[in-house]
Amino acid sequence: MDEVRLAGGNVGGAVRVGDTVRRAAGPWTPAVHALLQHLADKGFTDAPRPLGFDEQGREVLTFLPGETVAGRRPRPGWVRADETLDQVARWLRDCHQALADFVPPPGAIWRGGGTWTPGLTIGHNDPSPDNAAWHDGRLAGFFDWDFAGPAPAGWDLAFAAFSWVPLDTRPYRAEGFTDLAALPRRLDRFLATYGWPGTTADFLDVVRARITAHTDGIRALAAVGDQAFVRLLDQGVPAFLDQAVAGLDRFKH
Repeated sequence: MDEVRLAGGNVGGAVRVGDTVRRAAGPWTPAVHALLQHLADKGFTDAPRPLGFDEQGREVLTFLPGETVAGRRPRPGWVRADETLDQVARWLRDCHQALADFVPPPGAIWRGGGTWTPGLTIGHNDPSPDNAAWHDGRLAGFFDWDFAGPAPAGWDLAFAAFSWVPLDTRPYRAEGFTDLAALPRRLDRFLATYGWPGTTADFLDVVRARITAHTDGIRALAAVGDQAFVRLLDQGVPAFLDQAVAGLDRFKH
């Protein structure tokens, strides 16, 4: 069966073979597959299901159908819609609830590092528009779970808000998001739909910590020669994110 390279992705790459996706596996893949199987067992259908490995040693996942951003600029209109924001918040809420009782297998290795202990959550860790599929007018779910793993509570939600509200407004003017006055309202809507229990100020502190950790990670991986992160550094991504973090206080009210 023919392989079709899937567009997008800064780290790794994937091909479609029929109704499956094949990707290079890593030491983290067994833990990710255990997580995805747990979601499937819980009846959570808006994520790929693991199907093992092929004859080349690549991981095999079910294909998540739908339109993707795949580097398109400006981004499709569904990325900016209020209803999409609601769907992202509900997806995260339902995913986190399904993973609440997930215990990683012994010796689990996560690509982003860290060791799970009771009290930590397991998150997708990159629920951005670049990893979303949109099908028949609804969010079909998120793919690219390579960086899933243990994280402090709220980090998944923080990264999603940063990308979807969005809280980093600098690049979005060129990508079709021009209603900057609506952003505080969109943030409130997103948090209310998810059911965030704290204040907006509390949440912005979580966002600040999450994005700072993300930029630190990019710089650290670039420093050891990981070419995907060297590219991000060369593109100025950490510096742009630092600027966005410095501007988060404007969302306090």
